[in-house]
Formats: sequence, C-alpha cells, structure tokens
Amino acid sequence: MAEMTTSRMFEVIESKLKEDPKPIEGMETTYRFNLSGDDGGVYELHLNNGLAEVKAGENGDANCTIEMSDQNFKEMLLGNLNATSAFMTGKLKVKGDLSKAMKLQSVLGKYDASSF
Repeated sequence: MAEMTTSRMFEVIESKLKEDPKPIEGMETTYRFNLSGDDGGVYELHLNNGLAEVKAGENGDANCTIEMSDQNFKEMLLGNLNATSAFMTGKLKVKGDLSKAMKLQSVLGKYDASSF
C-alpha cells in the first residue's frame, strides 16, 4: 500500500472530526501547520464549536502555528512520535498559544490513528 500523502491525512483528520465532533465542542481555534519536506505544505485546521474545516494555504490569522517536517507530522499522527518529546527535541516548533497545541494533541489522541 502506498504511503498516505499529507494532503490525504488532513482530509482524514477533517472527516474524523466531522464524524465525531464531541472532542472539539467548545473549541474556537485556527491551527496552521507549516510542514517542510517533499510532501510538505501549509494547511489550516479551523475548529469552531464542533465544526471542523481544513484548508490548504494561509487563510487568515491562526491562534497556533505548528512547524515540523511532513514525516514527523505523519509519525505523530500514527502515534509513533510523542508531540511533547518532539517539541522538547526541536522536531516540532509552536508559535502562538502553546496551550492550544497541547489541546490539539489531546483531541487528536481521541481518534483512531490506524486510519492515518
């Protein structure tokens, strides 16, 4: 099976958040992901009280910007890379509200990573 592209991973994230919005109820945050690497790019995840939308590119202001390689992003979603460890070792950088980044890790952890 071919490795899932970053773009497809964001589609899956959006789909999972829409299927089960309970973990994102009450959240009003825009996350920007600046991913480096061959399959990198800029993506935004807009959460608005149970609604989720992913957009490619910069589409306005983000509360929290997460910078990392595309490969580390995939490993983090698969559960093979702990976000806190990645942050402490410089594999993940956060600009803006660090507490929102920590909340995102908690939220994404509630979904089955096997689909990623």
